Amino acid sequence: MKVKQLSVFLENKSGRLAAVTRVLAARGINIRALSIADTSDFGILRLIVNDPQSAYQALKEAGFTVTLTEVIGVEMPDRPGALSSILAHLEEAKINIEYLYAFLGKGDNGALVIFRVEDLDKAIEVLTSKGVKILNEEKIYSL
Repeated sequence: MKVKQLSVFLENKSGRLAAVTRVLAARGINIRALSIADTSDFGILRLIVNDPQSAYQALKEAGFTVTLTEVIGVEMPDRPGALSSILAHLEEAKINIEYLYAFLGKGDNGALVIFRVEDLDKAIEVLTSKGVKILNEEKIYSL
């Protein structure tokens, strides 16, 4: 139920994000979700792609500083309060959220949220016990 996410360290200058996307496109790797957090000097690009191992290798070969991290993908209804409910379950279990980002799924999938938490296994256990749908790698990568 854990999903592999790429984190790419980028200098905050023109063309760096475009360079990452060129490398991935050249290898036929499709980006499923992304988030970027930046400062005045650098940024961390977080990506969910359809083939994380190939993407990791391609970016390493292109000279990028990249890591693979495990996260969880949660499906929820695309309606007000859905995220609040999930966050309440994590808060109740005292699970700290390091970061999250969201995107809309295809068709009836609703909203999808990628979570990085301190204890992935505990978060999966808690959310599953509350009836929250945790998506597996195949489902996320094929969206």
